[in-house]
Amino acid sequence: MNITIRLAVPADAPDMAEVGIRSWEVAYKDIIPAEYIRERNATRSKQFKIPDDNTTKYVIQKDSKIIGIMTIDRSYDDDLDDSFYDLQAIYLHPDYYRRGIGSQAMEFAYDIARNLGKTAMTVWLLADNHNAKNFYEKCGFNADGKTKTKDYGKTLTLIRMRRKL
Repeated sequence: MNITIRLAVPADAPDMAEVGIRSWEVAYKDIIPAEYIRERNATRSKQFKIPDDNTTKYVIQKDSKIIGIMTIDRSYDDDLDDSFYDLQAIYLHPDYYRRGIGSQAMEFAYDIARNLGKTAMTVWLLADNHNAKNFYEKCGFNADGKTKTKDYGKTLTLIRMRRKL
């Protein structure tokens, strides 16, 4: 599928929020409590603030329509050095799942990281999100043993995966 990926601008925020809402409803349906997803999605449009000088948030477009969002930035993990870059978020509108778009977006992220001199990439994901885990494994990521917990209406475990670039 032919897509375009570009840095997000402030005017993209409403469409980005919509992608986030629809993606959370489907991707986390059986993982995160429905009430938490509803509460989070009710405020999502206020959460998307894109600064004029944005350098980390991207939109994925098909025919000028925003169908996905991605955030990549330096790693904030204390145990990693400056050679790591972090995929902080990637969400596609559910209508565009399993069409190869996520893989294309990952290649874009790897290129950004490599151009910045990074040699590895990490991503945190919910341990119970088997679809995401399978996707990242197909992209060459492996769990590195690092975990943390977060409250999503119930305490859930996140795992960190990494891959060399």
